[in-house]
Amino acid sequence: MIRKFLYSQKVAPYVFVLPFILVFLIFWVYPLGSSLGISFQQIQLGQEAEWVGISNYEKLLGDGIFMKAVLNSAVYMVLTLVILIPFPMLFAVLINHKFMWGREFFKSSFFFPALTSVVVAGTIFRLMFGEMEGSLINSILGWFGIEPVKFLKGQVTGFIALLALAAWRWTGVNMLYFLSGLKNIPDEYYEAASIDGASSFQKFMKITMPLLKPTTIYVITISIYAGLAMFIESMMLWNGNNSPKNIGLTIVGYLYRQGIERNNLGYAAAVGIVLLAITMVINLTQLTLSGMFKKEE
Repeated sequence: MIRKFLYSQKVAPYVFVLPFILVFLIFWVYPLGSSLGISFQQIQLGQEAEWVGISNYEKLLGDGIFMKAVLNSAVYMVLTLVILIPFPMLFAVLINHKFMWGREFFKSSFFFPALTSVVVAGTIFRLMFGEMEGSLINSILGWFGIEPVKFLKGQVTGFIALLALAAWRWTGVNMLYFLSGLKNIPDEYYEAASIDGASSFQKFMKITMPLLKPTTIYVITISIYAGLAMFIESMMLWNGNNSPKNIGLTIVGYLYRQGIERNNLGYAAAVGIVLLAITMVINLTQLTLSGMFKKEE
């Protein structure tokens, strides 16, 4: 009876999807529900939890440091999109060109930084952008007669260091996504366009860009999440979670400060729920505008 049940064609699909459903419920739905419940409580280490309703969320609206963290994360997300979408796409197109030499070498070179630990990478970039005259970036500026810059003590210069680290680590990853998308575009389309006299730019705009749309939307979606959830890069670059005037503080960094450093778990949970809401709203909006939810005719 059990054997017949397991081998039933009606039951088999549910058996196959059961592992995903269990993982989804245990590691996503349950933690999310718990966090949502905690966000309505006041929880301090060694004290009994107290139900406070929406007071944690009301407090967030008037929390200037939290708003600073939201602004930092939003700016970082937008700037990484500006850098990590067009440039990896361009590099992918160049590497995918049939006359490109050393294709595998460039693929490996671009992807190698992603294999480096973010802790190691952040430490190296902190030394590179250090304020001492002997630091790499200030040494280069010195060759042009520019005085040493305290990169990690200014808002704009601090973001330059953060974006340099992001570009170094993730350009190769996004480039590989675009390369995989380019492999799905038939060469016949480009050959037909060449016969019609289309230029390389016209081929890129009329063939490559439209057919890369699914890959581009995917990369944008994960980049939005990665930008808003950035934390370790900032923490390593400033050697802690307390950058000068909070110039490097992110939403996740503020969650860590409240939940881990100050043991204010209810408030930290509220920060996490707000981060999830912001991420979902932005991603659902861009997916809707890009037409991903439209039914194909």
